[in-house]
Formats: sequence, C-alpha cells, structure tokens
Amino acid sequence: MSNPVMCLLFYRETDIILKMPAVRKLAIIALNEIFKGGKPKDTLESLSEKLNARDRAFLMELVYGVLRHRDTLDWISKGFLKKPQRLTRETVNNLRLGAYQILYTRVPEWAAVNETVKLEKKAPGVLNAVLRNIIRKREQLTSELNNMREAALNPSTPNMTRTSHIATVTSHPRWLIKRWIKRFGYKEAFELAEANNKIPPLTLRVNTLKTNRDEVIKRLKALDIDCEPTTISPDGIKLKGTHAFRDFSDLKGYIFVQDEAAQLITYMLDPQPGEKVLDACAAPGGKTTHIAQLMGDSGEIIAVEYDEKRIARLEENISALGLSSIRIIKADITDLKNTEIMKLCPFDRIMLDAPCSSTGVIRRNPDIKYRRRAEDLLVFRKKQLDMLRSVSALLKPGGILVYSTCSTEPDEGEEVIRGFLKTSRDFYIIKDVPFAEGLCVDGFLRTYPHKHDMDGFFGVRLYKNP
Repeated sequence: MSNPVMCLLFYRETDIILKMPAVRKLAIIALNEIFKGGKPKDTLESLSEKLNARDRAFLMELVYGVLRHRDTLDWISKGFLKKPQRLTRETVNNLRLGAYQILYTRVPEWAAVNETVKLEKKAPGVLNAVLRNIIRKREQLTSELNNMREAALNPSTPNMTRTSHIATVTSHPRWLIKRWIKRFGYKEAFELAEANNKIPPLTLRVNTLKTNRDEVIKRLKALDIDCEPTTISPDGIKLKGTHAFRDFSDLKGYIFVQDEAAQLITYMLDPQPGEKVLDACAAPGGKTTHIAQLMGDSGEIIAVEYDEKRIARLEENISALGLSSIRIIKADITDLKNTEIMKLCPFDRIMLDAPCSSTGVIRRNPDIKYRRRAEDLLVFRKKQLDMLRSVSALLKPGGILVYSTCSTEPDEGEEVIRGFLKTSRDFYIIKDVPFAEGLCVDGFLRTYPHKHDMDGFFGVRLYKNP
C-alpha cells in the first residue's frame, strides 16, 4: 500500500510536520464541503487563496487522496470501530485524512496520529485508537487487500465476492463495477477502476495560431519539464511527472490544458476556414477554442452557454488565446424559440459535447464516483437525446454534427445515437475516421484511461443528407 505521492516530494519531513495543522484543518473543511455537494476544484480554490505553492500542493494531495481512496479507507477504519455510525461527518473525514497519510504518504506515522487527534473535537480517543491500530496492523491490512485483489481475479471466487472485492479495493460503487464487469470482464473492469485512482498526466494543447508543438516542447524542457508529443493529436503535449499550471505560466496564450481525448473530438468535427459553426455547450471553451484554432480563427463560431459563471470562464479562455472568431450567446440550446440562435442557422457544422455522468473523467474528479447513481444514466440519456434532436434541426443539409460525452457508459453514447437515428432518417454515421484508427468501431470513438492513458470519451460524426 506504499504509494508515495509526487507532490509530497517537495516537502522535507520537518516541513510536513510544521505545516500540517493549518493545511489539515483546511482539508477537513474541504472534504466536509465536497461530501455535502461542493465541487472539489471550486472548494479548493476558495480555501487555498492565501496558501503558498507548497501548502496548496499538500492540501490538494490530502483532499484528492481521500477522494480517490475513500471507501478503502472506510473499510479499513471500520474494522477498528465498534459504532462507526455514531461519528459525525467531520470526525469521519478527519479519520480518513489520518488513515490516508499513514497508508499512502510519507508523512511520519506519529505526526499523522498526533495532528489528527489535536484537530478532533468530538472523539479524539476513538481516532487515536483507530489510527494506532492501523499502524500496528499495517502489514496485515496490506496482505488482506492483496488477497482481495487476487481473489477478485480468480474465476473460482464467487461472482458477488469478486465484485465486492473490486469495489472495496478500488473505492468504486458496486453498481458501476457490475456494469464494467458485464461489458469488459473482471480483469478489465479492475484495470479501469485502478486506472481511475492514478494521478492523471497533465496534457496541453498547443495554440498553433501562435506557435508550434516543437517550439513549446523546447520551452518546456528549458523549464526542466519533461514532456512528449501526444500519440494521436498533432496539437498535444503530455507532461511527465506532477506539475501545476504555474510551472509554465509564461506559456499562457500559447497552450491550453486539455486531455488528448477531448482534442480528438474536435478533430472529428474537422471544421474548415470560413464556415459557420455552432458549439452547443461551449463552456469552459476547450473545444470552442480548438475549433477556432483549426479554422485559422476565420469564419464564425457561435458558442452557446447558459450559466453566467461558466460564460465568464469561457470569455477568459477565449481572450487568453487571442481569438476573435467566437461569439458567445447566453441561451438554453434546447429552446428552439430563441430568435438570436434561429437567425444564425443553418450551421455548416455543430459540436454537441453534451452534459453527462462524467464517468470518463473520474481520475481527474474522483468525487464523481460517489455522486452518481445507476438511475442517473437514464436521466442523462433523456436529456442528451432531447438536446441532440434540438440541435440537429439547426444543421444545414450536407452538414456534419459531432456528438460527444466524457462518459464510459453506452447509455450516454451508442444508445443515444441509435435512439436518435430511429427518428432522424436524414442522418447517418460517418464510419471512416482515419486519424482515430484503433479507437473507433462502426464510427463510434471510445477512449479509456486503462487502455489509452486518456480520459474516457465517446464521439461520433453524423452527416445530414442534402
């Protein structure tokens, strides 16, 4: 279970001990807020405003570490608790932080215990006893988890037990593990879940209107940032190791942080200079700005977004990249009575990156594992189908529409498209996607963290008959 986390390497042990109380207190506050429904990124940004770079990194590691391994930590702790249901939410999160530091970081064991107990108001004695038991039985716990891993991959183990073991060891909900087992089998389901718990690489998209990939790679290496070109996207650079945007802030405007899978979705659209393109769900602007980039910042791109806060972020990203061909419209894309949008249609191409369960980006947003329920997929599917039907009416005959989601689930991908095509006879799937050979089956693009070291994305190109 030893898994020294990269950002903790910035700290000497004495640094960790000295910084721990204040940062740990913030970590408890963050976890309380996140498990009440707050978004990790927004929560951490508000709490870390006054922290220096190292403390901010430590805070993020503590919070994201607990989010990735929450259910495993709870399974371990409950073995030493007589009445876990009596603990308050704050006490439970404090315990999770202490256990996480002992089991997954280089924080000295005594420091993790002492600071957990100091910060505990309700049950300091209980937490002290549990954490000391975890330290005392660390080898036994490690062995038990390893045995569970082996049993989960052993066909002679009862199926329900195998499913339970994978869910516990990888800290994923059983309903999701069951779905993956049905589709992929036990081994691959386990691999996907484990991939979701690894710290993902930071991937950049080069703004080719201002520079080129080779030049950006040279500048990154001059900053001692090891990196390599992405394997499929011609605009991408994958960073090695753990980095934050501040490490290469001088490149602002020349790069955009965007996973390679998301970059491939824009290449599926293949927008051409001078065209009129609609991005139906535009914020925060990754695909919108990439569309403009591929069009040479010519033509007209209509970026539709309803949320004011997301529009502000969209505007900021457009400005940073120096783009002028994008026009933002605040609207609900399913409202076909919106005169501003209707005056602009029909469009040559449409991008619909639909709101979804986000199960494809769990490795970046581990709280998603605990937010989603199986029934949510049906709700998302209905909304996605409604949106697809709405935006398809805005496409000109002979035009191309790309539908995508950052979901691993067919309910939000293939099934939505099949449902759409049953009632939209003038559309068909473009099955030939040359640049994505090996990622496409019958025109359906699929990427996965465990197979491609990319976020889990679905994409498809639809053509509207003239």
